Amino acid sequence: MDATPPERRPVAVPAPRERSDWDAWGTHAAKLPAAARALLTTLIPGRPHPIPRIPGPVLVPSRLDDADLAALAAIVGDDGASRDDAVRMLHLGGKSTPDLLARRSHAPQSAPDAVIAPAGHDEVLAVLRVCDERGIAVVPFGGGTSVVGGVQPDAGSHRAVISLDLARTAALLGLDETSLLATFGAGTTGPQAEELLGAHGYTLGHFPQSFEYASIGGFAATRSSGQASRGYGRFDDLVHALRVATPTGDLALGRAPASAAGPDLRELFLGSEGAFGVLTEVTVRIRPTPAATAYGAWAFPDFASGAAAFREATQRGIRPTVLRLSDETETRVNAALGGHLLRLRGCLAVATSEGESDADAAFVLDALGAVLRAHGAKPLGEQPSRSWERGRFHSPALRDTLLGAGVLAETLETATTWAGLPALKQAVADALRDSLTPGGTRPIVLCHISHVYPAGASLYFTVVAALGDDPARQWAGAKDAASRAISRTGATITHHHAIGRDHRPYLETEIGPLGVAVLRAVKATLDPNGIMNPGALVPPPDGIA
Repeated sequence: MDATPPERRPVAVPAPRERSDWDAWGTHAAKLPAAARALLTTLIPGRPHPIPRIPGPVLVPSRLDDADLAALAAIVGDDGASRDDAVRMLHLGGKSTPDLLARRSHAPQSAPDAVIAPAGHDEVLAVLRVCDERGIAVVPFGGGTSVVGGVQPDAGSHRAVISLDLARTAALLGLDETSLLATFGAGTTGPQAEELLGAHGYTLGHFPQSFEYASIGGFAATRSSGQASRGYGRFDDLVHALRVATPTGDLALGRAPASAAGPDLRELFLGSEGAFGVLTEVTVRIRPTPAATAYGAWAFPDFASGAAAFREATQRGIRPTVLRLSDETETRVNAALGGHLLRLRGCLAVATSEGESDADAAFVLDALGAVLRAHGAKPLGEQPSRSWERGRFHSPALRDTLLGAGVLAETLETATTWAGLPALKQAVADALRDSLTPGGTRPIVLCHISHVYPAGASLYFTVVAALGDDPARQWAGAKDAASRAISRTGATITHHHAIGRDHRPYLETEIGPLGVAVLRAVKATLDPNGIMNPGALVPPPDGIA
């Protein structure tokens, strides 16, 4: 019996989504607060090395011939297949610092040879078959928000590469209000999903920093973790079922809330980053839109006492929706940027809690507050938490503005056990400072606990440094130093940014040679000719770059 479901008519289709600019995060340049400009004068006491944006890129010529384009257009229609530079330039890669630096270069830029936009699962499957037959690499493209080199237009050993833009798959394909399940086309963005669900009184509750532009398929393919993960869970916790197209066929995975029918094959594709195939449909668990939200904030005397309080609250099963703890430096910098110059001591914790009533939401924060106060926290009221929520999607755009001011600002994240947290924090901060200090002023390293679990937590680092003469090399050295520090302390190389190409050199240290062999075997079965996102996730055999 065929396990593949038929194509379905959408319940609803969203309005077209907003895309990021080709060379920056978002569509509007971020303005530096006056306090930020003051901080920069201490960070860059000498002559800055600003890197301005350029009017437009020079792209390498397309290698896709007319016959290739015609074969693909026969599947997706003429309006779904393009070699135009104006379309190709929107698919040059992700939004990491190396990506942003490349976008400001006057040198010819690598680009997909064409952008192909299928409208559903069957078209995706047909495109993969044509590309497999013709030796064309395929890079699935959702929102283009990868910060680890996950969507580079890399042909690998193939003669050409297409960007498979999934925007036309955006739709609410199914809504089961009895089971609280919703099925989306993989190209549906976070805002589109919330709008479509909100019309029926539901929410997905997944709000990563990339929320405004990232897609449902991208959330699943990278094991995304939203800022409300304590309340709603990571995205992989929300996935009920997947539909997948691969060069060798398709799969429909997940048919019950739990199963003992062998290993869970959904796990092969959650976090697979398009290296095994394309996630075309994702069925997720949803909840009624909460009626009330409570906000709270506290100041701890130091990071250690805050982390201890978070550990106790989490292990006692207290579940606010959002729970975050900034270290002393992040608290001080954010306070200065917000104009709160008198609040420069200690560590800021913020939390939110949702419920069916004000009383329900407040009950959780009351329980949380009791634990935090027992560890020395002082209540600060609602304002810091509300302020954080208002600006939670804005900070990535600051990197673009800072590059133009001669400043490197970038982030990285990891996770470990509660027992390992202090050593991990120290090791990564030291690696970033030591690697970025030579030849310049000491960088600023900020850190916060972003996600918590009974056994441990995720640390999210931000580093701000003066740009050197070779900023790409400068950041590559710092990233490598931090990644090696993460590996040495036994933490994971990534908690929610995924592997991409940037983290691939460190993957074998984490999963071992046999683990790498398993990934290669899966890829050889599903993608025997290696057309799917070459270079991402799966380390190549020894001797092959």
